[in-house]
Amino acid sequence: MENNKLVRFTIFLCINILALGVGVLLMDNGQTSPWYASLNKAPWTPEGWVFGAAWTTIMISFAVYMAALSLNFPFGFKPLMKLYALQWFLNVSWNYLFFNQHQTLIALIFIVSLWLLIGYFTFNYIKTVKYYTLFIAPYLIWMTIATSLNVYIVFNN
Repeated sequence: MENNKLVRFTIFLCINILALGVGVLLMDNGQTSPWYASLNKAPWTPEGWVFGAAWTTIMISFAVYMAALSLNFPFGFKPLMKLYALQWFLNVSWNYLFFNQHQTLIALIFIVSLWLLIGYFTFNYIKTVKYYTLFIAPYLIWMTIATSLNVYIVFNN
């Protein structure tokens, strides 16, 4: 069982890291771009290094969560994998929409959808994974902060 958990953790971690990498590639210089620097940002916007540290922590924690959750289903359980794939798509797409295309309103729709999906994972499976829910909490907390930052930019630029 522990070996199976480690294998699943490794698979989810690799896929999560891939999402980070693809997201960075799609960001068009992201926070260092002149466009982003010119935006009126929320007063609670963290320093740039916080984003990298937060996302690294989130993706590691989310891999632990998904490994634990997936043990409750046959490997490759389609409904769960569809939700996970949707999460991956929304996460990566937000980077492209926001930073590359400067479509802050469409990006807001994507980030709200992602926040709702992470909330669904958190509360729908809490009885299934019990204390492993703590491992998705950073994702939900960060999505709340990130969504508020996106909202601020939409309404103040």
